[in-house]
Amino acid sequence: MHKQIERIDVFVFERDRKAAYLGDLGDGEFALGDSHIVRRFNGTVYPRFDRSVVVRLTDADGAIGWGETYGLVAPKAVAALIEDLLGPYLMMLDPARPDATWDALYELQRVRGYWGGYLADTLAALDIALWDLYARSRGESLQAALGRPGAGELPAYVSGLPEATRAARLELAQSWQARGFDKVKIPVSHSDDGDIAGEFDSLRSGLGADQKIAVDVHWTCTADQAIAMAESLRPFDPWFFEAPVASEDIAAQHAVGKSIACPLALGEEWRSEWDYRPRAGAAAIVQPEMGHTGVTQFARIAARARKDGAQVIPHATIGLGLFANASLRAGLATGAEAHEFQHTIYPANAALLDGAADCENGAFRIPDSAGHGTIPNAAGMAHLKPLLSL
Repeated sequence: MHKQIERIDVFVFERDRKAAYLGDLGDGEFALGDSHIVRRFNGTVYPRFDRSVVVRLTDADGAIGWGETYGLVAPKAVAALIEDLLGPYLMMLDPARPDATWDALYELQRVRGYWGGYLADTLAALDIALWDLYARSRGESLQAALGRPGAGELPAYVSGLPEATRAARLELAQSWQARGFDKVKIPVSHSDDGDIAGEFDSLRSGLGADQKIAVDVHWTCTADQAIAMAESLRPFDPWFFEAPVASEDIAAQHAVGKSIACPLALGEEWRSEWDYRPRAGAAAIVQPEMGHTGVTQFARIAARARKDGAQVIPHATIGLGLFANASLRAGLATGAEAHEFQHTIYPANAALLDGAADCENGAFRIPDSAGHGTIPNAAGMAHLKPLLSL
């Protein structure tokens, strides 16, 4: 067991990208300051560069655990929550299993209705660092601490085909297929004039019947529109249909899940098992995002979904790679069917970490090293700007 937490350091990670995620500005899109783009197709803000919030916990013996969460917008909000509330309380608590500590920190604000958002993201960063510290103190990997010891592999799916034309997108998909990747997901925005059926037709014809092809609808449809879109894709045997309707519209999610032939995938925006519970039965695939859930809630969501007969295919977003590697190990421990591979992000940022899992020939190779296995190296530390020390 790790000792009491004596120091908390919070950093913002930033790294320039050659192009913004999902591409540069398109028709009807605009920059929001120097850091963000607002996308026309779903009205959502996306960063021009990679950014996340990184947490380092140090215990009384000097042992260290690393955590990470979203920092795409307002990273100082996470630092403020740690400074004003969560950090001082964490440093008062006796050492315990990280899931018990998550519960104690969550209880501080639950009766005031703070159940998600920046509060839960902040909990996720602390939770990942606590699990890292806990597992390292026991001399075991995170997956072992979650009940599945040993190294392993997790099938990877290529996420996104960021090319300007349908022919170029197919060529990119074929290049990944030739490297052993038999699964791909495209966003609904990557299609000519919104013709997603034409996109699927091109990919299915060019990749063959055995390739798994999924689509991320990015919350752009009503229930009726989503059902119609899924039906138009039915001849092309989609692998899964992701996030078609508004996140808050639980009734629409259930309606879509009951009405489409392919599996409905939900969950990247969830923070806890409380988000999953009213959607149980709607999603055939759950997609916990480690940057939102932390290890504790990732494992709880996965366990409940498994009992309901759903598959687990974790989501992976933009970041340094600490929470991505925690997600890989938690995914391995919970028997995930596959894991998202952000090929435009993960390899470049994994080079800023010591111990990051490799992704080759269609799979992540996950070692049995201690904790979540990753720490920022010298190049990684150069991209970390201090926000707070307690």
